[in-house]
Amino acid sequence: MSDLRDLYQEVILDHNRSPRNFGPLEGADLKADGHNPLCGDKISIAVKVEDGVLTDVRFEGSGCAISKASASLMTEGVKGKSLDEARAMFERFRQLVTDQNALVDPSLGKLAVFAGVRDYPARVKCAILAWHTLRAAVDDNHDIVSTE
Repeated sequence: MSDLRDLYQEVILDHNRSPRNFGPLEGADLKADGHNPLCGDKISIAVKVEDGVLTDVRFEGSGCAISKASASLMTEGVKGKSLDEARAMFERFRQLVTDQNALVDPSLGKLAVFAGVRDYPARVKCAILAWHTLRAAVDDNHDIVSTE
């Protein structure tokens, strides 16, 4: 168990310090904004889509280390996926962080380190904010996503 905890801390710290795909995305086809009032996380997701495939995904905003790391890993994980594959990945990640009995889906790769947040309900909202915001973007939903 301590190996998974160590990996979790290493991955979170790395993606918090050096988030991947952070910054504006010129010419984005889809966008959405999200807010976690409990923690103060605010995130914007921008996506470029070509022939139903997410060719680029970027995020902007501010938040806690878990929120930023989740967004960073999410953008890496969904690039090159179809819209339906991104939606399915959202469902697998949501189950990972919310279902106490869920097994870790190997297709989630590094995202599996977030399995431990399900033991901390307040942190689940931090981990899943970017995912709900991505889901709103790919569904072309312009309402601000809230974890409350």
